[in-house]
Amino acid sequence: MPKNSKVTQREHSSEHVTESVADLLAHQEPVDYKRSVLNVAGEPWDKQKEGDEELDAENRPAWNSKLQYILAQIGYSVGLGNVWRFPYLCQKNGGGAYLVPYLVLLIIIGLPLFFLELAVGQRIRRGSIGVWNYICPRLGGIGYASCLVCFFVGLYYNVIIGWSIFYFFKSFQYPLPWSECPIVKNGSVAVVETECERSSATTYFWYRETLDISNSISESGGLNWKMTLCLLVAWSLVGLAMIKGIQSSGKVMYFSSLFPYLVLVCFLVRGLLLRGAVDGIMHMFTPKLDKMLDPQVWREAATQVFFALGLGFGGVIAFSSYNKQDNNCHFDATLVSFINFFTSVLATLVVFAVLGFKANIMNEKCVVENAEKILGYLNTNVLSHDLIPPHVNFSHLTAKDYNEMYRVIMTVKEGHFKELGLDACLLEDELNKSVQGTGLAFIAFTEAMTHFPASPFWSVMFFLMLINLGLGSMIGTMSGITTPIIDTFKVRKEVFTVGCCIFAFVVGLIFVQRSGNYFVTMFDDYSATLPLTVVVILENIAVAWIYGTKKFMQELTEMLGFRPYQFYYYTWKYVSPICMAVLMTASIIQLGVSPPGYSAWIREEAAEKFLFYPTWAMAILISLIILASLPLPLVFILRQFHLVSDGSNALSVTYKKGRMMKDISNLEDNDETRFILSKVPSETPSPMPTHRSYLGPGSNSPMEMSSAPNGRYGSGYLLASTPESEL
Repeated sequence: MPKNSKVTQREHSSEHVTESVADLLAHQEPVDYKRSVLNVAGEPWDKQKEGDEELDAENRPAWNSKLQYILAQIGYSVGLGNVWRFPYLCQKNGGGAYLVPYLVLLIIIGLPLFFLELAVGQRIRRGSIGVWNYICPRLGGIGYASCLVCFFVGLYYNVIIGWSIFYFFKSFQYPLPWSECPIVKNGSVAVVETECERSSATTYFWYRETLDISNSISESGGLNWKMTLCLLVAWSLVGLAMIKGIQSSGKVMYFSSLFPYLVLVCFLVRGLLLRGAVDGIMHMFTPKLDKMLDPQVWREAATQVFFALGLGFGGVIAFSSYNKQDNNCHFDATLVSFINFFTSVLATLVVFAVLGFKANIMNEKCVVENAEKILGYLNTNVLSHDLIPPHVNFSHLTAKDYNEMYRVIMTVKEGHFKELGLDACLLEDELNKSVQGTGLAFIAFTEAMTHFPASPFWSVMFFLMLINLGLGSMIGTMSGITTPIIDTFKVRKEVFTVGCCIFAFVVGLIFVQRSGNYFVTMFDDYSATLPLTVVVILENIAVAWIYGTKKFMQELTEMLGFRPYQFYYYTWKYVSPICMAVLMTASIIQLGVSPPGYSAWIREEAAEKFLFYPTWAMAILISLIILASLPLPLVFILRQFHLVSDGSNALSVTYKKGRMMKDISNLEDNDETRFILSKVPSETPSPMPTHRSYLGPGSNSPMEMSSAPNGRYGSGYLLASTPESEL
C-alpha cells in the first residue's frame, strides 16, 4: 500500500480516528449486508428520499405469473400490423419469397435487439428513461425520445381502435350496412348513390359513412362526431386498463392476447371452406424469386421486423422491468419473436384465403358484366356470332369459357379491339391488386364477409379481434410513456395516466375531422420510422460500445445463470448496428428521392388519387421527425457541458442500516475500496457503471454482487471502483 495513502496515514497515527470506512464498519452495529449498498450517485444523503426510494423499490409491481408476462409481451408485439401490413407486404413483395428476407432479418436484427431491451429492462428494473440514464447519462435522451415516439404513435393508433369500435357496433345488423349501396330519391325516382355505384358498397361505407372524408388534407370539413365519440371510448378503455396497473392489465391479457388467435383460427377454417380460397393460398406460396434480389424488399422487411417487435418504443423495457432478476429473458425473447412471426404467417394465410374468395367473386362479376357487353355487340351486329365457340352458354358462362371467347375476339378484332372496352377478367389480376393498411381491414375484409353465411357474427368476431389487438399494443405503448415518467419523476400514476389520456384525446381530435385519415397516414409514415431507427441504433451503441459487450455478456451470465451464445456478441457488436445504419440511410434516401404524399379520396371521381403534401403539411411532417429526435442531442449537450448534473462527479458510501454516510470521492483506487472488497484488485468483479445508483427490490441491484465466488463478500455491496470499458 502506498505510504501516502489515507489508510496508511491513519494506521500510523496515534490519535483515535473513526471517520475511515474501516472504522465505520468496525464501530457499526451488525449490518444486514443484503440491505447495505454503495450509493455512487454523488448526491447528498437525504433520509426521506432514501426511505422513499427503498419503499418504491420494495413496492414495485410485479407480474403475477410468467404466463401473464409472456401474454402481455405477445399482446404488445402482436398488433394490427400483423393482420394488415404483413399480408400486404407479402402480397406486394413476391408472396413466399418475402418470408425468406423477413425471417433472416428477424434472426440477425429483431431477436438480438429484442433480447437486449428485455435484458436491460429486467436488470435495471426501470422504464426507458431510467435505463438509459443509468447506462450512459449522455445518451439519456434515448428514453425521452422513446416517450415522444410512443405518444405520437398512440395518438393515431387509438384512432384505428376507434374505427374498429364503430364497425363493431355497426355489425349487429342484418344485412350488414355495407353490403349494399344506399338508395337515394331524386324527386319521384329512386336511384343508387352515384359515388357508391362507381366504386363499391364497402368502399362507399368506409369513405363516406365512416370517415365522411374530404377531398384533400387541406379541406378540414370539421369534426366527425361519430368518430369523436368512438375515439373517446377508445381512450377511456386504455386509461382504465393503465390505471388498474400491470396486475389487472395482465389478467386482461389472458383474454386480449388469446382471443385473436381463436378468431384467426376460426377465420382460417371458414376461409378454407370458401370457394376460391385455395387460389389465394397458392398465390401466397408461389414465390417470385426475382423479388429477393430487390433491395427495396429487404428494406421493407427490415422495417416490418423493427416495428413488429416494438423495438425502441420503451414498452418492451417497461414490461420487462416488472420481472424478477433471475427470469430467463433469453427464452422470452426467442419465444415472443417467433410467436410474432407465426402470428403474421397465420394472419397472412387467413387474408389470402379471404382474398382468394373475394378475387373469385370479383372475377365472376367481371365475367358477367363483359358477357353482357358481348351480347349487346352480337345483337347490334358489331360482332359476328361465328366468333363465339359453339360450346359457350351465356346463361352459365364460366371464367374459362369467357377467356377463350375473349382471346378469339381480341385476335379477330385486333385493330378495333380497344374500342370494344372488354376486360380480360383474369383471376391473377384480381389477386395482384394490393390492398394496403386500413383498406385491407375496412374494405377487403368487410366485402368478403358480406358473402359469408351469418355475416354479422363473423363481422362482430373480426372487429372484436381488431379491438383486442389494438388495445394490447396500446397498453404496451402507453406503458412506454407512463412507466419511465413515473419512475423518474415520482408522479402519481393515476393522476398522470388520466391527464395523459385526456391530453391525448384533445390532441387526437385532429384525426377525427373529415380530413383526419390523411393525418393518420402522415403520422404512420413519418412520426416514428426515422426517429425510432435512430433510437434503436443508439441503444445498441450504448450497450455494445460504450458500456461494453463483454461486460454486458458477463452481467447477463450472472443474471441468467448461463452465458448467452456468442452469436449475440457479434450481432450486438457489429451486425445489428451496421444493418440498422443501412436501414436508416435507405429511409433518408427514400424520403429525399420520393416527395412525401398521400392517397386522397376524390368524391366526384369516386376513386383514390395520389397527392403531394402542401407546404404547411410538410412543415408538420418535418416537425414531427425533429421533435421526436430532439431529446437525443439536447440531453447529450446538456450533460456533455455539465449544464445539468448527471450524478457522476463524486462517489459516496451510504449505509442504510446505521443511517451513516461518508464521502470517499477523493480516495485512491487501491485504498479503501480495495480494503472493503478484496485484497487484490483482480478479485474485484467488474461492476456496472458507477455514475448511477439503483435500489431494486431487496436491494438486488444490477450493480450488486450476488454470491459471486470472486468477491470477498458474496452479497450486500455495490462495487465502487471505476468501471472497465472496452473503449
